[in-house]
Amino acid sequence: MQARLSTRVCLTFGLITTLSLTTPATAEVTLPRLVSDGMVLQREAPVKIWGWADAGERVQVEFLGEQYRTEASDGGDWSITLKPAPAGGPHTLRVRGDNEIQLNDILLGDVWLASGQSNMEYPINRIAHAFADEIAAVDNPRIRQFQVPQTYDFNAPQLDLSDGQWLPATPQNIQNFSAVAYFFADKTQQREQVPIGVINSSLGGSPAEAWVSEETLQQFPAHLAEKKKFEDSQRIESIRREDRARSDRWYATAAQKDRGQRPGKTPWYAPELETKDWETFSVPGYWADQAGIEEKGVFWLRKTITLPQVQAGKAALLELGRIVDADETWINGHKVGNTTYLYPRRRYQVPAGVLQAGENVIAIRVTNNGGARGGFVEDKPYQLTVGGESLDLKGPWQFRQSAQLPQLESQTFVRWKPGGLYNAMLHPLQNYRIKGALWYQGESNVGRAQEYRKLFPALIRDWRAGWAQNAGQQELPFLFVQLANFLEPKTSPGDSAWAELRAAQASALSLDDTAMAVIIDAGEWNDIHPLDKKTVGERLALAAASRVYGHKDITGSGPQLQSAQVNEEKIVLSFSHTDGGLTAKPCASNCSNRGPASELFEFAVAGSDGKFHWANARINGRRVEVWSDQVPVPEVVRYAWADNPTGANLYNGAGLPAAPFQITAQARPPETSHNH
Repeated sequence: MQARLSTRVCLTFGLITTLSLTTPATAEVTLPRLVSDGMVLQREAPVKIWGWADAGERVQVEFLGEQYRTEASDGGDWSITLKPAPAGGPHTLRVRGDNEIQLNDILLGDVWLASGQSNMEYPINRIAHAFADEIAAVDNPRIRQFQVPQTYDFNAPQLDLSDGQWLPATPQNIQNFSAVAYFFADKTQQREQVPIGVINSSLGGSPAEAWVSEETLQQFPAHLAEKKKFEDSQRIESIRREDRARSDRWYATAAQKDRGQRPGKTPWYAPELETKDWETFSVPGYWADQAGIEEKGVFWLRKTITLPQVQAGKAALLELGRIVDADETWINGHKVGNTTYLYPRRRYQVPAGVLQAGENVIAIRVTNNGGARGGFVEDKPYQLTVGGESLDLKGPWQFRQSAQLPQLESQTFVRWKPGGLYNAMLHPLQNYRIKGALWYQGESNVGRAQEYRKLFPALIRDWRAGWAQNAGQQELPFLFVQLANFLEPKTSPGDSAWAELRAAQASALSLDDTAMAVIIDAGEWNDIHPLDKKTVGERLALAAASRVYGHKDITGSGPQLQSAQVNEEKIVLSFSHTDGGLTAKPCASNCSNRGPASELFEFAVAGSDGKFHWANARINGRRVEVWSDQVPVPEVVRYAWADNPTGANLYNGAGLPAAPFQITAQARPPETSHNH
């Protein structure tokens, strides 16, 4: 179900409901949702199996020829710990109390938690067209995903999930797998030759503070106070009613005012509509720029294309890039698709029989309700593909505004409030032994980098404490993704909120058993949800191979800055993770800051005045020398310090990019004299 959503960054893909769970009332032995058919249990480690029964009820668990016995507590909960076992399966597990439960098709392998916001949530079905042959060939039941229901609770950590099941990576299920998590699992499963289970607990738009416990929120009083406000269920329901009513009024008014769909009149999607007095609009683009229209409301666009007889009647693919905000689209009066918010890419399947020889009319009704400029996002595909041939749809379209409305006030995203996702989507998982955690989040915390420097490490410590207390797991490797390049590249060096957040993310590497996947070369300037989730997943897999699995021959990270030292008019940078040496990747775009002696780009230096200038930079062995004729006494150096540092080209021999940084260089120590 697609709901009308705000244009705020990284929206969720699902309907969110409130979950209120207590210890299950039972007269029989019951198990949590995670402990179910098809589950992947962590190999070579003690694994907790738990559940509920009547107080004092005797419970027996049988697995791999071993029998485990326990008794339910006065509160009705029970648990046993399975002995470590090697990878393999499928196996059967039996639980007996007053009743008996048999779980089938159980694998032993490695279990990874995948969490974060929309770029971790982003499912295969959104990127499948970019990896069509690869996804079409997926059929690997040794990779499995458990999708955690997207919900929240502000009052207490929950004991169980409301729903969910383990599903294998087969053609029937793969479309709903997290794309990042799947590519990670695929590469890891190939390398380690063991089953891989993924627990996908992610939610679009979620800020980091939503994923931490109340105990950790004590360190952040403002977030704790916000959480307390939403412990009132009546308050939440009141907000929901107000949001729903406001949205319903706006859309009802839009429908009433829309001249393009008035009863008794020819609809504006009809091929026979007379449009000689319509304006011209060039796709892609925004009507604020082309028509001077800043108002929100409903807008119609039409384009007539001519097709030969050979293409008549054939099925086709209509690509309309991305549209701000919502659209409904027709061809020859037949509705071929609609999308209710701005983020998804428009890829509409045109059924056979719709297209005809000669003239064909494409009509689009665009609803722009939010703060972003209405129109068509640049640098995206706009084309109709029929029988393997593509017709370019960029350029002039007919255009008319059909309803003018004020901006729709954004809804209150209750699900993103502090602590709610931890209680409902994370705490119920912490009895389940895992190999490690994968985290892709940060877009919703851009602009709050200073807080993130404290909040992100606090989250990692919080999760580790939870798994130690509940699953008896004393170590929890934590691998995370640094934010991709995004927004329009700048021609001059300057400050950047995205760079600040990336630096805050990187600061968490000071914690043990952490690793970071750098993807400043895998983003898209005009899309906060870049398609290339394969690069992200595979770089996480490299980090896991090196950091978690101990493969000494695998480089798991790009160059990371170790030190910066002033040497006369230059700053000399030293790096770790220089396996295979440092290399300058040929610059593909935005290399305007090329210095006369520079082989590296996106370096900038500043002196005591704090003003940054593009700098020359060159590799000297395993170091980089940076200088600028405009800064004779450099003090601070930046690399890839931008929202979208598209020219950044410092890599190691393993082909991994260097992490962005800003650092104040140390003065070179004075020469020490020696008396002989």
